[in-house]
Amino acid sequence: MKTAYHFLIVVLITACITSCASKDEPIVITPEHFHNAIDKVTEVIIHDIFSPPVASRIYAYPNIAAYEILAVNDTQFNSLSGQLAGLKSIPTPLKDATINFELAALVAHMEMSKRLIFSEQEIETYRDSLYTTWKESNEDVFIQSRDYGLEVAGHIAQWMDGDNYKQTRTMPKFSVYADEPSRWQPTPPAYMDGIEPHWNKIRPFTLTSADQFKPVPPPAFSLEEDSDFYKELKEVYDISKQITKDGDTSEEIAIAQFWDCNPYVSVTRGHLMFATKKITPGGHWIGITKIASKKAGFDVMNTLHAYAKTSIAMNDAFISCWDEKYRSNLIRPETLINNHIDDSWKPILQTPPFPEYVSGHSVVSGAASETLTSIFGDDFSFDDDTEIAYGLPVRSFTSFKAAAEEAAVSRMYGGIHYRAAVAIGLDQGKKLGQFVVSTLEMKNETMVATN
Repeated sequence: MKTAYHFLIVVLITACITSCASKDEPIVITPEHFHNAIDKVTEVIIHDIFSPPVASRIYAYPNIAAYEILAVNDTQFNSLSGQLAGLKSIPTPLKDATINFELAALVAHMEMSKRLIFSEQEIETYRDSLYTTWKESNEDVFIQSRDYGLEVAGHIAQWMDGDNYKQTRTMPKFSVYADEPSRWQPTPPAYMDGIEPHWNKIRPFTLTSADQFKPVPPPAFSLEEDSDFYKELKEVYDISKQITKDGDTSEEIAIAQFWDCNPYVSVTRGHLMFATKKITPGGHWIGITKIASKKAGFDVMNTLHAYAKTSIAMNDAFISCWDEKYRSNLIRPETLINNHIDDSWKPILQTPPFPEYVSGHSVVSGAASETLTSIFGDDFSFDDDTEIAYGLPVRSFTSFKAAAEEAAVSRMYGGIHYRAAVAIGLDQGKKLGQFVVSTLEMKNETMVATN
């Protein structure tokens, strides 16, 4: 009797387990899934030490892939096909397929991210942990959604392969001419070659050409003390000397460090030199996009809209900025100050390895601030905790434009840019961002207004 009773209990438990396992539970994808996926990408970008321009490309394509999957199934948003250079409509799923489009979008995002970085196993480990959970919840929906996400990722990858990135990997290094005093020279401590001298050959998403927003030239090079150029050079030196009097309590130094975002910082100890890993300018603004989306309580679709629009603008901003950097090819303040004013002077920030004009952070910050303002509004205040992971405290801003202005001036405080590069670069980025906002029709405002 006792044996029969135990057998019955086992049968009931087994039946329950079987019933529970076969239960088709909905797979719920939240904005946090995408925030976490993008955070993982940022971690890998830092680990693999991708340059700022390359990092902007790594952020853009996964966000576009995920956005497209949801946009074509959402009446409030428009597809980017036909709007971004060379992008054609993504494949449509089979008519009898049961697709969780948010899941498919996340799969496409992770797959595209994996294709763009070196440390693929980092993305794969994160992806597989999600796959296990989804498969247990609803295997049929998971498999069909996954397969569709991978199909779309393949489509986006094929489009991506035509952006000329692979070709630029084999182009010659930048040539330095030491006998021309105005031209950029490698700077200490690593004296690295100029990075990405051919980035203006990358296909933009929205621009008609890399020089569409070509800025005015920098002040004419001159070491005459009454020249505009020399006055800007001396200003960098004087600012540095003034703010270092207060040491660690200086607000200007805090601002410079907060917006440093230089993945190439080298540290020398004895005979050893090693790199400290930091977020890129694009990564910082992607972090701000996350902060704003969470504060606004955005759903998945609106979150991806913010990420995609901002990363598109930043991608084109880097192309525009780098086009000017290697055209004007201007020497950095550090080189001239050491050679002509103070041979023991060091900037507060380490000078990054590429020409001075215009300021990359200024251009990218201007572009990002315009796109984010178009989404969240002019007076959207936020607490920026993006740099906490790198040992820096939170800074608060009343608007995205205020943050961009601080990011731009930080380059002067840091001793790595002249005033013209900062002011003109910020204006260049704003104009480019406004162009992206006016050109892309991502959100169907008429449909939103009627709902």
